[in-house]
Amino acid sequence: MGALGAFTFVLHSHLPYARLAGRWPHGEEWIHEAATETYIPLLQTLYDLKEEGIPFRLTLGITPTLAEQLTDADVLNHLDQYLDNRIQAAQEDMAYFEAPETADKHLQQMAKWYKNWFKNVKESFLKRFNRDIIGAFRLLQDEGFIEIIASVGTHAYLPLIRSDSSINAQLQAGLHSYQRMFHRPASGFWLPECAYRPAYITESGHKRAGLESFLAQNNLKVFFTETHAITGGQPVGMAAGDVIGPYGYVKRRYVVPASPVAITPERPATTFKSYYVSETAAGLGAEQHSGVAVIGRNAETGSQVWSAHLGYPGDFDYREFHRRAGTSGLHYWRVTGVGVDLGEKDYYYPEWAAAKSDQHAEHFAHLVGDLLRDYHHKTGEFGLIASSYDTELFGHWWFEGVHWLGKVLRHLAGNKDIELTTASSYLERHPPTEVLHVPESSWGSNGTHFTWDNADTHWMWEPIYESEQRMEKLVARFPNPAENEKLVLNQAARELLLLQSSDWPFLVTTGQAREYAIQRFSQHLERFNRLVVSLENNMPDYERAAEFWELDKIFPDIDYRWFAQI
Repeated sequence: MGALGAFTFVLHSHLPYARLAGRWPHGEEWIHEAATETYIPLLQTLYDLKEEGIPFRLTLGITPTLAEQLTDADVLNHLDQYLDNRIQAAQEDMAYFEAPETADKHLQQMAKWYKNWFKNVKESFLKRFNRDIIGAFRLLQDEGFIEIIASVGTHAYLPLIRSDSSINAQLQAGLHSYQRMFHRPASGFWLPECAYRPAYITESGHKRAGLESFLAQNNLKVFFTETHAITGGQPVGMAAGDVIGPYGYVKRRYVVPASPVAITPERPATTFKSYYVSETAAGLGAEQHSGVAVIGRNAETGSQVWSAHLGYPGDFDYREFHRRAGTSGLHYWRVTGVGVDLGEKDYYYPEWAAAKSDQHAEHFAHLVGDLLRDYHHKTGEFGLIASSYDTELFGHWWFEGVHWLGKVLRHLAGNKDIELTTASSYLERHPPTEVLHVPESSWGSNGTHFTWDNADTHWMWEPIYESEQRMEKLVARFPNPAENEKLVLNQAARELLLLQSSDWPFLVTTGQAREYAIQRFSQHLERFNRLVVSLENNMPDYERAAEFWELDKIFPDIDYRWFAQI
């Protein structure tokens, strides 16, 4: 008897663009922390599984914004320095906690543990992966263990982008970057923030194509959505009183009320299936097959990690993320309990956390098996579970998460009832049999666009829209530019792509790095305007364009004509 269903992790890897943007608290240290705690440990785990002969499979998204940074020479050199600094900090803590006046045997042992842990990460980075994080992931894809899915150039929030030319430019930037990084065209695609928009009629009577049409035109076969976009009903978490969506926690600081919750009529569709997406929205013509499939996030497995109430990361023995040592910034404490004040946290014991991680991995593997068997028993069909998460959740936010993920893959690889798969492999073996209309949605707060467009961020969108129109006009004006004009046009295109990043409104809304986000947004807008004015005045400022290129060095193969009016 064959497998009863299939499973894939869908890990979304993304960080804001922070090359040469300083260090702590906002800047390149974001990249260094994530590489140290998430990307390199994930590679260690996956390569260990491969070398042990474990036939694992998973789906991994790496955004162009992140990939461009992880291949940048300056970022990698600074990562070397960051790892050396962490090792030195641990060594200094060892001496500090050994001194008679500050002696603490457990913290001294923990400092030594961290020193060895950081040394191991550095050794893997330098020797096992040859300082080539992207290349190491590429090899796993070439060998069939993972599928790397693409995304738009700078993680733009596509439903709120007004010009189709900008949607096309974001797609082209992302797909060209993917080809350059991974030496093949992409098949799967991550819509930033799982944000989808179907076709609609504008106030002027113009019909705008749904996002699936743009994907189909670029030979992309599948994208991913939040649960309620497939099943209808309330966004995940509302009934349980949990945060609504993975990015559901937003401080309620707004005078203007939040957007309405995205509640749509419930329907018999299920996240245990993939569907072809209808090419046009209801009322705009006969629904037809777009050739692009959609896979929804499985809520039951997702809540085991995302949920503030049920999620494994809240276990009392796991490392506490929010408390750091004043000496070194290292984490020496555990979660301890619900509502325990940071100053009252107990010490962290890695062996306790490892034991809990093993238990939670076994629990998750059993849950996957139970859900697939139950679906098969009720329907007689071969089901799919896609568990979607931010990759940085594992290792960085949930320190034990990478270990847990490896253990889950090990368990599932040994279960004959479950077919470990990637998204595209699943579709090749089990193509959709039904067509589904997907409503406008996201995995943000309340399932709407609120996280990216609210009273604190609405001011950002009009400058973006004005810039989109100016870029279209420049493309029309310069069909065959001189070399210095082309240099300025291409750099203006880069600045517009960076201006459109969803990271800036997201960071403002959540308050995580409000000032940094506003500064970056304003810088890219100012640079764009400066370059565009020089072109409009027939005085292309190629020296300034070259200067701006050195600041970010993203998308070396950009073509400003991607912004041509559609």
